[in-house]
Amino acid sequence: MKFIKEFKPLLKLLNKEKKKLIICSILLFICEFSYIVVGYLNGAAIEEITKMHLRASIIYLLIYFAYEVVVRLIQELSSNGVVKLESKLSRLIGYEAYCKALNMPAYAYEEMSSGEIINRITSDADSLSFTIRKLVEAFADIVSSVVLLFYIFYNSYIVGIVIMILMGILFLIMKFFNPRMKKAHSERKKVQDEFTSQTSESIRGVREIKTLGIKDNLITEMKSIVDNLYKKSADEMDLYVKFSLSTGVLRVIMEVGVFILCAILLYNGKVSMTFFIAMTYYVYRYMYLIGNLSDLNRLYQQVLVSLGRINEILLNKKYKDEEYGETKLKDAKGYIEFKDVSFAYPNEANVLNHFNLTLEPNKKIAIVGKSGQGKSTLFNLLTRVFDATEGKILIDGINIKDLDEQTLRKTISIIRQEPYIFNRTIKNNMRIVNKKISMAEIEKNIKKAYLDEYVNSLPKKYDTLLGEGGVNLSGGQKQRLAIARTLSKDTKIILFDEATSALDNNSQEYIKKTINNLVKDHTVVIVAHRLSTIKDADVIYVVHEGKIVGSGTHEELLKSNKIYKSLYNNETI
Repeated sequence: MKFIKEFKPLLKLLNKEKKKLIICSILLFICEFSYIVVGYLNGAAIEEITKMHLRASIIYLLIYFAYEVVVRLIQELSSNGVVKLESKLSRLIGYEAYCKALNMPAYAYEEMSSGEIINRITSDADSLSFTIRKLVEAFADIVSSVVLLFYIFYNSYIVGIVIMILMGILFLIMKFFNPRMKKAHSERKKVQDEFTSQTSESIRGVREIKTLGIKDNLITEMKSIVDNLYKKSADEMDLYVKFSLSTGVLRVIMEVGVFILCAILLYNGKVSMTFFIAMTYYVYRYMYLIGNLSDLNRLYQQVLVSLGRINEILLNKKYKDEEYGETKLKDAKGYIEFKDVSFAYPNEANVLNHFNLTLEPNKKIAIVGKSGQGKSTLFNLLTRVFDATEGKILIDGINIKDLDEQTLRKTISIIRQEPYIFNRTIKNNMRIVNKKISMAEIEKNIKKAYLDEYVNSLPKKYDTLLGEGGVNLSGGQKQRLAIARTLSKDTKIILFDEATSALDNNSQEYIKKTINNLVKDHTVVIVAHRLSTIKDADVIYVVHEGKIVGSGTHEELLKSNKIYKSLYNNETI
């Protein structure tokens, strides 16, 4: 049952290709069973020549030759078909895992490293290659070997019993090594995740690494990870060597033991020459079966670990998919309402406590407060990065949990302090949110974000590749590009999360101009650290200890709200 459960995603994909798989499997079965016939033909040909029956011997050999040619052709065609099927399935498993990873809740990425997720999507999916062919071949080997055993028992029960004893010993060896190999592979995979995560993080943050002067520290850390990875790999390999050595000794015992036994039986007239010659062929079939089962057993333990890791994502074992409603919202007005909302991050106290707030469209709205008071949390809840533990959040009177995902994403955009810029051209960073957008609209949005002068100064203009994370852009340029990208998406609600806190005065003024131009057509909400950037807001809300403790214009709050006045005075000192 465990086998079926772990292989469930793979079996689901196999069901779509079952006709090809069945045909290829049948052909592989035919090839495996053919070795029984081939052994008999060899034995019969040699026995006929010992009787000086040359013609009969040649006929047996010609039949053997023709049979071998046909079987080899069938084997190549069927193996090639299964290999292609395996490659397709491993790619599909990787694709399914990628899609599932994007549907995992945000907190999953706080608990799992990027390296672990990447390895599950890539390395673990790739480990499925050649699995199906090995399974089919091994199953065909086992079935054909069982059928062959009947033939052997028919001719000599003594030889049959010896082979059964040796195969039983193989089973005991596998039973002893299986859990150890699985554990060793699992431990090695965990260290491999660390290696991938550290590599990915170091490549993405190479500029910070250089400027912070921490290169040597990271190299030392990586040396420790590599040493540990080598140790785990060596431990895993040592187990495989011991397993292979044990099965190798068993193969030698079978080869020598069965040959001697058959020779003694032939000498005493207990078996025919045809059976003796056939057994010199069949014993290698059993030796091959032992080797094949040994390889398959090692592969199976690796695949079982990889499937278990992938299944934690595919079967929602570790994290459930994000859930959305089915309600669609056309021509959104942009009204936002928080009704008695409470929220706590995992294993933390409440950030918001029975929070209530109504935001109207076509206004420049600011939310301010000390660090850790829940300002950015409001945006995380509104965009459903996290869900409120209590209360409701409404857009145009509709609970956001009832909206379908497409509607929610087309209604709200967020521009963060460090927006993520894709390693694509300027043009394609716009088209990733709107495939149908025209070049004229892209240029228009770039101009609205006051980025046109910079873009037109570049040799390749809109075809300029921006580098991973937009490393070729300044902080202000990233912000303006993110705004242009949001305009290309054309959402009614636009959220700015500390969007100007790290910018110079010149860049800050550009962003302020852009925001002011957006107000007439959008609901614009700004979480601000710099109060100087939101002094002209239509309404400012002050958040303290998860609740609204004041609202009004800048001038009104300076007069009526001590917390706001303190924040402003601390900034201007």
